Amino acid sequence: MTAPVMIHAADMSGTRRMTRVIDVLGEMFADLAAGRTRSPARTVVDHGDRRVLLVSPAVWERRGVGSVKVTTLTPDNPARGLPLIHGIVALTDLETGQITALLDGAELTAVRTGAVTALATRRCTPDDTDTMAVIGAGVQARALIRATAAVRPIRTVRIHSRTRAGADRLADWVRGAAPRPIRAVVCDSARDAVADAPIVCTATSTSDGTPVVEADWVAPGAHVNVIGGTHPDAVELDPALLAGAMTVVEDRTAALDGAGEVRAAVAGGLIRAEDLHELGRLVSGGADPGGRTSVLRTVGMAVEDTAAAVALFEPRRAAGRGTGGPPAVPPPGEGVPDGHV
Repeated sequence: MTAPVMIHAADMSGTRRMTRVIDVLGEMFADLAAGRTRSPARTVVDHGDRRVLLVSPAVWERRGVGSVKVTTLTPDNPARGLPLIHGIVALTDLETGQITALLDGAELTAVRTGAVTALATRRCTPDDTDTMAVIGAGVQARALIRATAAVRPIRTVRIHSRTRAGADRLADWVRGAAPRPIRAVVCDSARDAVADAPIVCTATSTSDGTPVVEADWVAPGAHVNVIGGTHPDAVELDPALLAGAMTVVEDRTAALDGAGEVRAAVAGGLIRAEDLHELGRLVSGGADPGGRTSVLRTVGMAVEDTAAAVALFEPRRAAGRGTGGPPAVPPPGEGVPDGHV
């Protein structure tokens, strides 16, 4: 039996890898919108004190692959000096049934979620857009910056987090890790960060129904990527903004089930379910904001893990390489919202 390739967090870094994940996800979303693939619901096992075990299976028929992700969400872990999320993704060959690769699940989640937002950003913003605002300062915020910088010439990142220390750490990372010079500005309020920003990204762990970003803070014509809070009714962006914006979701049914802003906007009569544009149609050119404000609200889907795993594994298979060494571990206390595990 051939041992599966091990793909650790460090093996998912770099602009070239991120760009490949973005492009392969674009292919998958086009298939999803056309009904050529689907993403089954994940299984969630709650075992007390907000500790959760999740199992997320999916197949991508055209590529002949499937994947299963097993993740754990343990809210007490940051206090233990451990990551909020642990996980692993097994990539399989549908023809032979072999497990071809095992990937760090927490890092893959961050990378593919950032890549999903980059798909929408690439379609909804001018090519020369060079400024973004980020609300939140964890692992997912880093992935959003990496992904956005892969598709737009970002020169300035405005950062706000509920703790100044977290925002300062993210700003230091931006200054040191970016492939080109990027100015990182820590803002005292979310409003200051968002004001006039052409790209706005929210990646917080809010569990509240009170918006982190108000509708009138967002500049007309801006694009907003909303990752979501910690449960289906949590709200990062004021749902009122959706009334006049082009609202994009990965999948209409999944958004109506798990996206707090979408659920609130539909319940309040601000939008109808049929007003939601699926990302596959946007990627395929079937939708265009036409200068309007645009919003991508993601919830995370199992087939995204499948596509991202393919994007990272195929170059290794082509080169006939595996990898060794211990997996990279994110800094203690940093993780991604549990809506994206």
